[in-house]
Amino acid sequence: MIFLIVSGVFGFLYISAILYFNYKYPELRWNWDNIDTSKIKFPKSFSWGTATASHQVEGDCINNNWYSWENQKDENGQPRIKDNQKAGDACDHWNRYKEDIKLIKNLGVTHYRFSLEWSKIEPKKGDYNQNVINHYSEVIDALIEEKITPVITLHHFTNPIWFDQLGAFEKEENITYFVSFCEMVFEKYSSRVKNWCTINEPEVYSVMGYFAGIFPPGKKEPQLAVEVLRNLLIAHTRVYHRLKNLSNGKNSKIGIVKNIMQFDPYRRWNLLDWIVCRVTTKIYNGIALSYLKKGAIKVHYPFFVKLNYQSKIAAQATDFFGLNYYSHSHLKFKFDSYEFFENKFFSHDTMTDMPYVIYPEGLYRAIKQAEKIKRPIIITENGIADSMDDRRGLFIEKYIYAMNKAMQEGVNVEGYFYWSLMDNFEWAEGYDMRFGLYEVNFKNQKRILRKGSQKFIDIINDSK
Repeated sequence: MIFLIVSGVFGFLYISAILYFNYKYPELRWNWDNIDTSKIKFPKSFSWGTATASHQVEGDCINNNWYSWENQKDENGQPRIKDNQKAGDACDHWNRYKEDIKLIKNLGVTHYRFSLEWSKIEPKKGDYNQNVINHYSEVIDALIEEKITPVITLHHFTNPIWFDQLGAFEKEENITYFVSFCEMVFEKYSSRVKNWCTINEPEVYSVMGYFAGIFPPGKKEPQLAVEVLRNLLIAHTRVYHRLKNLSNGKNSKIGIVKNIMQFDPYRRWNLLDWIVCRVTTKIYNGIALSYLKKGAIKVHYPFFVKLNYQSKIAAQATDFFGLNYYSHSHLKFKFDSYEFFENKFFSHDTMTDMPYVIYPEGLYRAIKQAEKIKRPIIITENGIADSMDDRRGLFIEKYIYAMNKAMQEGVNVEGYFYWSLMDNFEWAEGYDMRFGLYEVNFKNQKRILRKGSQKFIDIINDSK
């Protein structure tokens, strides 16, 4: 009898939990057969742009941690980068930036987001390279001459080797080195540059480098991963307040860039799948969102991670929220001492080359999540790896529709930057992933506009 009662109570609680999760966290799906994506409207002030990152396009980044990483082997003697590829000359954007700015102009965009390579500017601690500082100044001038607004990212995954040797963002005391770098370049360029991104995807940096072990330094320590994430968020706050107090600070827009992923259960009837989704969402998305909204982080999962942090100056310390979005994951629980879930795909999923699931509804969901920060939103990255160029046009159309739908519902989205301007070195995947609006032949560095990219140009032109 007692067994029946206990079983009944357990069954009731289990079903109630499943019903609650399914109601509270629905997996949004639109009927695209009934959607007219051509009827989208944008304000004249809307910012259209594209983006790159220094290590991925410039070439000759020999003083950063990724250069070191690319020349290492893992614990099994395998190369760190797919097929032992190395960034090397990349797209030679360092020397070809004038040509590339013409390509940006031809797209019809108004903004170009790019990063400053810290390791080139400060190859040794406290030793700034004036030639490099002058180079980026020339890039800024060339953009302005073409009436393209520069948007600078101060940290996009790479660290100077000397900074890594000090422990990088594993140690809170090291943040001061990054703040000093940011202050220096801001004073150099802020009279001409009014849009600044402090840190790109702090959750990706910490998860990939300290949990998954795919990015440098290749560690697999969950507690350290969340501590690094906390320090990156602290770094953003300190940089934000420091730059705001400098001349031109109050006239500049300074924000952070965060990747938001959607995690849905592979089996919506399975409570364990739901649990891993909620835990993953809390760590990957919730830590940064809570920090930016409330200035507080509170995460406690026994035997896994624990983090409790509060800052009186962190809440709302961002002028805009840079949102990067690519796809979402279906998670399935698995019994493992370390990796307690696996990413699953359905047979009906349309995939990118990465592979990511094409799921425009996820961008809409991400925008709704970012709205809670109560700051203007800029889609700082959204794009597709599509070497055959047979999905790019449709991808652009559907994702921009999803963004526009959120805007029509009152969300303040001020811009959309496609990732990326051209094919580049895609971190651990090397040169295999083709995200570019422009195809790049890496043997001769020739750039060719992809046919699928025309959809982006058409949407921009229709919005003018």
